[in-house]
Amino acid sequence: MSWDCGLRYMFSVPPALQPGSKCILHDKEDLSRLEMVQRLAKDGCRFLQNHSKGPEKTSEPQSDEAVRLCLRERGHDVLVLQRVSSQQPALSASARGGGGREEARSRRYVVVSGTPEKILEHLLSDLTLDEDRGMMQGKESDTLLDDFLLTYPVFMSTSDLCQALLGHYCTKRHRGKEDRKEALERKQKLLHLVSQWMSLCKDFLREDEHVKLFMKTLYRYVLEDSYEHPALEKDVGELQKLYQLHRRHTVDEYSPQRKSKALFHQLSLKENGLQSRSTQRETKEVLCQVYITMDSYLSMRVHAGVVAQELVQAVAAQMDVPHGELVLVAITYPGGRLLLQPQDRVFSNSLRSVGRLHVCRKDLGEVLNPFTDNSELQQRTARMLSLNTWDVAVALTDFDRTIFDSMHEQELVYFTFNRHVTSNHTMALELLLQRCNEVQLWVVTEVLLCSTLCKRVQLIKKFIKIAAHCKAQRNLNCFFAIIMGLNAAAVGRLSQTWEKIPGKFKKLFSELETVTDPSLNHKAYRDSFKKMKAPKIPFLPLLLKDITFIHEGNKTFHDNLVNFEKLHMIAEMARLIRQCQKDPMGNAIPQKSSSDVRAYIDSLHIIDNQQTLFELSHRLEPRA
Repeated sequence: MSWDCGLRYMFSVPPALQPGSKCILHDKEDLSRLEMVQRLAKDGCRFLQNHSKGPEKTSEPQSDEAVRLCLRERGHDVLVLQRVSSQQPALSASARGGGGREEARSRRYVVVSGTPEKILEHLLSDLTLDEDRGMMQGKESDTLLDDFLLTYPVFMSTSDLCQALLGHYCTKRHRGKEDRKEALERKQKLLHLVSQWMSLCKDFLREDEHVKLFMKTLYRYVLEDSYEHPALEKDVGELQKLYQLHRRHTVDEYSPQRKSKALFHQLSLKENGLQSRSTQRETKEVLCQVYITMDSYLSMRVHAGVVAQELVQAVAAQMDVPHGELVLVAITYPGGRLLLQPQDRVFSNSLRSVGRLHVCRKDLGEVLNPFTDNSELQQRTARMLSLNTWDVAVALTDFDRTIFDSMHEQELVYFTFNRHVTSNHTMALELLLQRCNEVQLWVVTEVLLCSTLCKRVQLIKKFIKIAAHCKAQRNLNCFFAIIMGLNAAAVGRLSQTWEKIPGKFKKLFSELETVTDPSLNHKAYRDSFKKMKAPKIPFLPLLLKDITFIHEGNKTFHDNLVNFEKLHMIAEMARLIRQCQKDPMGNAIPQKSSSDVRAYIDSLHIIDNQQTLFELSHRLEPRA
């Protein structure tokens, strides 16, 4: 093993440890910053002044960017670090008595690239625990740990991570002896990492069998180690209290399964700054598309366990048709057709629909013949005109907020690196993207189904006001969707309708369009969004575009080493979700809307066939 850097100090490893090993560093200060080098020194490394024939010339201090350390094993690079400087609060000599503080410049090393095992090893060595056990000190350590936990699925499976963590917990020093204090610190660091992992990713780990086995095994190890290290008894006591609270969920109070769950809950409930989420995976609400014609559907928010009878009743209420006259049919993607019985579940355990859902009349000769008359759908226009625009914006934002608050920042990582693989890990993100697309089509549908010119003008005015209200409520996802709907080609070509729009509404619409201007990499939107206080909902398609740009512009692996600089950039983008969800200052806008408005927004009527939309547009205003 060797570290390559500058050339002023070097040390050699005694033959009993590792023949031929060497480490070359830029200056002696660097040695104190690397725990791995410190351990080698403790195990018997001898520091030798670099002997040269002439007097050594004093070199100019190098910038942090120029100092990189490379760890090699068996002739191959396994870890590359870069030196960074950070400001850390420290007691000044004159202020120690009075509690004053000054900024102390500290040098440390961050990961550039490496193998998964070496990155994890450096992460654990970089952690610093306070006297009360458990809190990291230093923003950089916080960031490194968060980067790793958010992006580890890119380069290692959860099973591999579990095995690696158990290996680090049980490892013995290969060189020399590890004293009790070092062993305890190593175990506490790992338990702290596991605590952060469970708190951050518990939604994805809850049903993972590898994690269940890992937690059971780790609990057993901690329980055994508490005899040798009494400092761990506090953890064991907390575990016992917690698994007793969950007795009704297990068979045997003292079984390994109980202890495993106790550890899982204890680690996930630790206070670490991450707010517990009321997750989409717990509520299991989904958006269900039920086609009422061949090219239009109702987008309905339903619970994941909905059965055919419940869905038919909900559609019948929206269509003002007796539910006894309707049946639900699923058209499977290979072309098969399935008539769903009243108690048949609509969604599978993976929350995927059994097929494209159509609601049909029983009394038609052919069961699969859909509704062919859109006259009853046009009645929705009058209903839309009667709704208060602020209430509609509140209902739209409340709908999006419920999904967005359940979204985990790690969903962006899964979506970026596994875009073509079906995954339950991206459910909330996919729902928000689907909702953005549906709101855009809903605006187009509502305008084009309004056959009267004066009412169509009123409808466009309402949508402009709703867009402004969504922006005021900091829901940029829905704001963009409405503006894009009004700018859709099938709506934009209605020149006679737009000519009737009052000047103040045209001016307002122009100001709102400015925010959606894509020039200069969406500078107008980015500047506006940056000024908004949290909580707020970003325009997710643009966020995904930014992450995709990072992903496709940088290799994930360099010479079989994980490009951790790239993963840090992606983790930074993912953390934006967390920042937008937080509300530390109580800036959330009180949201109350009538039940009628919520019912309307929860089941939007959408035409998703572009040819049909253009036919409706030309029917309203024929081409001259």
